[in-house]
Amino acid sequence: MTHGTRSRGPAADRRHTVVVGGGIAGVTTALALADAGVRVTLLEGRPRLGGLAFSFRRGDLTVDNGQHVYLRCCTAYRWFLDRVEGAELAPLQDRLDVPVVDLARPAGRRLGRLRRDALPVPLHLGRSLAAYPHLSLADRARVGRAALALKGLDLADPALDTQDFGSWLAAHGQSARAVEALWDLVGVATLNAVASEASLGLAAMVFKTGLLSDPGAADIGWARVPLGDLHDRLARKALDSAGVRTEVRTRVTSVSRNGNGSWSVEVPGETLDADAVVLAVPQREAHDLLPPGALDAPERLLEIGTAPILNVHVVYDRKVLARPFLTALGTPIQWVFDRTEASGLRSGQYLALSQSAAQDEIDTPVAVLRERYLPELERLLPLTRGAEVKDFFVTRERTATFAPAPGVGRLRPGARTKATGLYLAGAWTATGWPATMESAVRSGVSAADAVLGALGRPRPRHLFEFEEAA
Repeated sequence: MTHGTRSRGPAADRRHTVVVGGGIAGVTTALALADAGVRVTLLEGRPRLGGLAFSFRRGDLTVDNGQHVYLRCCTAYRWFLDRVEGAELAPLQDRLDVPVVDLARPAGRRLGRLRRDALPVPLHLGRSLAAYPHLSLADRARVGRAALALKGLDLADPALDTQDFGSWLAAHGQSARAVEALWDLVGVATLNAVASEASLGLAAMVFKTGLLSDPGAADIGWARVPLGDLHDRLARKALDSAGVRTEVRTRVTSVSRNGNGSWSVEVPGETLDADAVVLAVPQREAHDLLPPGALDAPERLLEIGTAPILNVHVVYDRKVLARPFLTALGTPIQWVFDRTEASGLRSGQYLALSQSAAQDEIDTPVAVLRERYLPELERLLPLTRGAEVKDFFVTRERTATFAPAPGVGRLRPGARTKATGLYLAGAWTATGWPATMESAVRSGVSAADAVLGALGRPRPRHLFEFEEAA
């Protein structure tokens, strides 16, 4: 899908919006507004775009700060990829297929798979669950009943947000083993929390949308290039083509209302006047920039907790993993991805371990993590035994996502504030989704829609194509 520079109307009618924050939410907002003919300035404090989905150089490697994936049901992020002309660089699986290795069995290492068939929901997963070796026959039957109960929940019911997912699973006959080997296997990766610490509302949304809506909804996609290629290089190219003024290394110090109803945005050495401002920054930064009266209870933004993700990076002198990724049970290791080709490594193999809900390890020294994870990789991947470790390093995102704890729903604000012309965007806002790239794009679309409504501008048709596909 190609989106060139669009008609923007007479210069005198070019209303100006300043978007603060160049993560995925901010880039989405800026592109959507520019496509509708609004003059946009995008300000980002970092030297790059992409927020927390970025890449950096380490010697000859191009390294992602963390492994990011999306699902076929992530229609908004798929729209984003199309809009920046990056869809071919982050393809989806033909069908859901997740290898799951269990290391806790007395008989040793055992491989199972979660994959779908070309059958209607819920039969598309029936054969896979029936043969899933990591659950007992009784657990498999109870999982099916719990899935049907989950499918019957009303996601619009605010009471779901007051309960934790773990208690709901226990009340629906799910054993500790079933939680570990299935519900948390999916939930920790998507929610960044274990079931007992996750809102039932958010968990139900993930499982209903991903596994119980459409047979292909949970097919997994991931970037075959560095994330920076998508969220910085291609995003910048799309912004430039759309006529957006993009400024990096430009930190906003204050946002204030002018007497004539316009806005002033202060950056070092310059004051920008705007008809509208979108704060597409993390919740604490948004709180600090909000003018008085913009939200009824701005302190609620500070009550939205954060959750960390730890990424362990290992480079071996030879190939040790034949699959693009796998996940594991009975070991601290959660998900392992092969990043060799994407990083530019010419010999050996580069593995990235993505460890969500990593509160217990996020501050652990690298030497300790090395002692912990290299032996676990030898248990998980027999070919690592005898292989030379060429590099071992760690990336840490201490505030990778908002914490999806029970009650978080009432803390998440919508796009509109009480201050006319001031809007919010970010994966932490009230999108209905957990903190994902999908949530970030949806928040940007909502913010752009609110701005366009206030400015009396029509929605661009292409902007809401993903809603029809959802």
